[in-house]
Amino acid sequence: MTHTNDQPTRSASGTVVPVLAFAGITVAVMQTLLVPVIKDLPQLLATSPSNATWVLTSTLLSGAVATPIMGRLGDLYGKRRLLIASLAVMVVGALISAVTSQLLMMIVGRTLQGFAMGAIPLGIGLMRDMLPRERLGSAMALMSSSIGVGGGLALPGAALVAQHANWHALFYGAAALGVIAIALTLLTVPESPMRAPGSFDLPGALGLSAGLVLLLLPVTKGSDWGWSSGTTLGLFGAAVAVLLLWGLLELRVKAPLVDLRTTARREVLLTNLASIMVGVSFYVVSLVLPQLLQLPRSTGYGLGQSMVAAGLLVAPLGLTMMFTAPVYARLSAKYGPKVTLILGMLIIAIGYGAGLGLMSAPWQSLVIAVILGAGIGLAYSSLPALIVGAVPASETGAANGLNTLMRSIGTSVSSAVIGMVLANTAHTVGGTAIPTMHGFRVSFLIATAAVAVGLALAVFLPKPQRASQLRASSEEEANLDRAERALRGFHGRVLDADGAPVARAKVTLIDRRGRQAGATLSAEDGSYALAVPAGGAYVVAARATGHGPHASSATHTGDEHPIPLDLPLPTKTITA
Repeated sequence: MTHTNDQPTRSASGTVVPVLAFAGITVAVMQTLLVPVIKDLPQLLATSPSNATWVLTSTLLSGAVATPIMGRLGDLYGKRRLLIASLAVMVVGALISAVTSQLLMMIVGRTLQGFAMGAIPLGIGLMRDMLPRERLGSAMALMSSSIGVGGGLALPGAALVAQHANWHALFYGAAALGVIAIALTLLTVPESPMRAPGSFDLPGALGLSAGLVLLLLPVTKGSDWGWSSGTTLGLFGAAVAVLLLWGLLELRVKAPLVDLRTTARREVLLTNLASIMVGVSFYVVSLVLPQLLQLPRSTGYGLGQSMVAAGLLVAPLGLTMMFTAPVYARLSAKYGPKVTLILGMLIIAIGYGAGLGLMSAPWQSLVIAVILGAGIGLAYSSLPALIVGAVPASETGAANGLNTLMRSIGTSVSSAVIGMVLANTAHTVGGTAIPTMHGFRVSFLIATAAVAVGLALAVFLPKPQRASQLRASSEEEANLDRAERALRGFHGRVLDADGAPVARAKVTLIDRRGRQAGATLSAEDGSYALAVPAGGAYVVAARATGHGPHASSATHTGDEHPIPLDLPLPTKTITA
C-alpha cells in the first residue's frame, strides 16, 4: 500500500540553504534585539523592573511552546507553509512593539515574536527533505548555528541603533528583516513533498504548552519571587504533575505531538540532554562578557567599553559559529557527528577554562569569544545531524523542534542561574548593584561544569553505524542485477507529467530513520527497481533534470513480492 504526497512544482535550487539560514538569523536578531536596552526597559515602559522582565519572559515562553508545535504542524501540513506563517506572526509582533510604549501591548508584541522560534526546526526539516546527502551536513550545521550568528551580529547593530536612534527603530528593523525572509522563502524555497501520517494532537499541544509555561515561569521569575516562595515551588510542582499526565496521554495517542518512544531512544535522549548543556554554555558567555566589558574601569576590573564596542568584541562569537559550519561538515563526514559534538564540547571547556584567567583586557574577551564560538558552532552543528540520523523522515520537524526546545530550556536555566549568581555576589555602589569579578568567575565555572556533564553524555552516545553501511549508492549496489534487486523491494517507472518515461532519473530509497538505504538510475524506458533491506516504512524519491522532485511514502511487508510504484515527476516551472 502506498501513499503519494503533494508535490512541489520546483526543485531545490542553490539559494535554498542561504535563504533558510537567513530566516534563522532573522529569528536570532529578534531574540537578541532588546539586550542592549534591558537595563533601560523599566524607564522606557514606565514600569517596575520586575514587570519589565515580562517583555523578555513572554518571548521565551511563546518560543518554547511554538517550537515543537510548529515542527509537528510542518511535518503534517508542509514545512515551507508553516515557516512563512511563523515569520509572518513575528512581523506582526514586531510592528505592534514598534508603535507602543505600553507594557501590556509590548508583551503582546514580544509574545507574537517568540513564535518565530519554530523557523529553526522547520528549516532543518526542509533541508533534510530536499537536499542531497552530500550537502545536508553543512546545510544543517549552518541552519543550527544561525541562532548564534544572528545573535552575534545583532548585538553591535542593536547597540548602535539604541545609542543613536529611537529604540522603537529596533522593531521596525526586525519587521523589515522578517518581510525580506518571507519574500525570499516564497521566491526560492519549494514546499517539501513529505507529509507525516495522522492528524494534529491538539490535547497534546495544550498539555505541553501548559507544562512548559508552568516550568519556565518559575525558572525565569524565581529570583524575583524568591526560590523558596510558595508561588515558585507550587509552579514547579504543577509543572511536574502536568508534564507527567501529558506524557501518559502522548503514549496512548495514535499520532502524538511528540513520539515519546522515539524520544526515549538512547541516541535521541542523550542528544537532547546534551543540548540542554550546550544551551547553558552558550548563554553564559552572552550574559557575562558584555557586562564585564561595559563596567567602568573605576571598579578595578571593569573594561570601560561603550555599548557598541562591547557588542563588536562579542560579535566574533556568532561569526565564528558561522565559519565552523563547513569545517563541521568535513569533520562529520570523516568521523561522524558524535565525534564533532565531543570535540566541540572540549573546545568550549578550553574557552571557559582560559576565560577564568583572561578577563583583564578587551582583546582577551575577543579571544574567549572566538574560542567559544568555534566550540559552540561545532556542538550546535552536530545536534540536528544526530537527531536526523535517529528518527524517521516523517518526524524530522517535530524531533528537531523538541531538540531546539531543549536548547531553549538550557538558555532559560542558564539565564536564571547566572542572574541569581551575579545578583547574590554583587556589591552596591550609590544604590546600584554592580556585578563583581567573583560573580563572573563563578558563572564561568558553572558553564564549565555544564560542559563537563554534556561531554559525559556525548561520550555515551551509541557508536554511529559504519559509513559503508549508510552509503547511498556504492559501486557494488549499482552493479546488482535488476531482477535480483526487484525480488524484495519496489519497482516501477519514472514518468513525466504526460506519462512519458523519464530516463536516468535518480531514484532514492530512504528508510524510517531518514537514511538512504539504496539508490539507482532509471533505464531508457523509465523503469527502476530498488531492493529493501527489511520490511517497514520507506520513502521512495525521484528527481531528474528539467523536472520537479517527487517523493512517495510506501510500506513493504518484507516478503519476496516486489511492490509496484510508479513515480510521476511534475514539470519544472521556470520563474523569471
